[in-house]
Amino acid sequence: MKLAELGYSRNSAALFDRIAAEPWSVFLDSGYPFIDRGRYDIMSARPYETLITRGEDTVIATAEGARHAPEDPFFLLKQRLGERRVNLPGFPFFGGALGYFSYDLGRRAEQLPQLARDDLDMPDMAVGLYDWAVIVDHHRRRTWLVMADDRAAADWEALQALFADANSVSLPRYAVRSPLTCHTSREEYAAAFDRIKRYIRDGDCYQVNLAQRFSVEVEGDPWSVYQQLRRSNPAPFSCFFRLEQGSVLSSSPERFIAVDHGQVETRPIKGTARRSAYAYEDKALAAQLLESGKDRAENLMIVDLLRNDIGKNCEVGSVAVPELFALESFATVHHLVSTVTGRLARDKHALDLLQGAFPGGSITGAPKLRAMEIIEELEAFRRSVYCGSIGYVGFDGNMDVNIAIRTLAHQDGRVCFWAGGGIVADSGLDSEYQECFEKAAAIMRLFEGEMAQEADACLGA
Repeated sequence: MKLAELGYSRNSAALFDRIAAEPWSVFLDSGYPFIDRGRYDIMSARPYETLITRGEDTVIATAEGARHAPEDPFFLLKQRLGERRVNLPGFPFFGGALGYFSYDLGRRAEQLPQLARDDLDMPDMAVGLYDWAVIVDHHRRRTWLVMADDRAAADWEALQALFADANSVSLPRYAVRSPLTCHTSREEYAAAFDRIKRYIRDGDCYQVNLAQRFSVEVEGDPWSVYQQLRRSNPAPFSCFFRLEQGSVLSSSPERFIAVDHGQVETRPIKGTARRSAYAYEDKALAAQLLESGKDRAENLMIVDLLRNDIGKNCEVGSVAVPELFALESFATVHHLVSTVTGRLARDKHALDLLQGAFPGGSITGAPKLRAMEIIEELEAFRRSVYCGSIGYVGFDGNMDVNIAIRTLAHQDGRVCFWAGGGIVADSGLDSEYQECFEKAAAIMRLFEGEMAQEADACLGA
C-alpha cells in the first residue's frame, strides 16, 4: 500500500486531463466547485484486469490474455476483488473496481421479453480493476495518489510525475453535425402513457417509469463534451468513462447505494419540478413540489420498494428511513429525495447488496418486475447504460454507485441520451411529457443551433 500527497487543485478536471485520452480512463466527479456539497473526486486509468459482459458471456482480460466466463457477472466481479482488505481511514477508495452496470444487466436476473431495439454496441457491464487512483478531497483541500500494492518504484514515480502541477485543462471543441432526433413522437408517448394508465387501473402495477431517447451527431472528443456538461449541469454523482466501444458521460444527481464499513445508504429521487430564473417563482415551485401529494406518494412507493430491496442483504431490523421528502435543487430542476439506511449483514458483500436491488426501483416502478416488463413493451430502444449504475467497489468492501440518469452514451460520433419520469394513477399526460424535457434541458443546451431548434419542434413551440 502506497500513498503520496499531490498539489491540491479545485478543478479536478485539470488532473484527469492527463489521462482522459486513455482507454478505460475513469473520472468519478463530485461536481465541486459547482456543487458545494461535493467532496471526493476519484480518477484512474490502466486497469490491470477488465470484465466486459454481453448477454450470457463475460470476457475477463489481463495482460496475459482473455478468457470467457458464463457465470453471473456480479459473482465474477466479487471473485476477482478477492478477500476484503483493510483500507486506510479517511479515503473512500484505495483500489478496486471502477465502471458501470447497465440497466440491461438486469436481464441476467429476470426473464424479460425481447421487444426493444438494441442498436448501441455498449457492454451490459464494463468494469476495470485498478490498483491505483488519484483521490481529491475538496473538504480537506488535499489530493492524494494511492496505490493498493507495492508496484515497482519506477511505476510509482512515473505516476507522481504525471499528476504533478496540473493547474490547467485542455479545452478541445466539439461540433454539432445534425439536428436532435426525438425517437418518440408526442403521439407515441401519449399511446404508451395511456397503456400504462390502463395497466394501473387493471391492477398490474402502481407506477412505471417511462423514458424516451434522443440522439445527435457530433464531431470531437467526448471529453470535451463532458467538460461542458459538468459546467452546465453539475451533479454530485457525475462520471466520465472512456471505453474502446464508446464513452459514458453522466451528470447524475442520484445516489443508488453506498456502503461505508457496512453502513448502507440509498437516496431515491422521485418528484420533480422545473426551476425558474426568477427567485420568487423558483421558491414557489420548490414549495409546490414539497406539498405535492402526487409526488410524495410516488416517492413513498419507491422508498418502500428500496426498503425491501436492501433488506434482502441487511441485518434484520436495521433498515430505517431517517429522511423523507427532502428538497434538493440542481441546474434545471428541483427534486424530492428520501434516505433509506441499513446495516450490511456480516456474511454479505456490497455486490450482493447491489445485485439484490438492481436495477434501482426509482427508475423502474413498482412492482419492479412487472414495471420492467411494461418498460420493455413500450420503450422503442433498450436503455443500455441509462438507468444502470456507475461507481466503485473497493478492495475494502466499500461501494458507492449512482443511478445513471442525466447520462449520455457517446459512440462513433453519435450521442444518445434519455429522459423519463414515473407514471402513476393521477399523472397527467402534458405534465409528464413536459417533465422529460425539463430533465433533459441541461443536456440539450450542450448542443446549440440545430439541437435547440429541434427541441422547440418536439415541444410544439
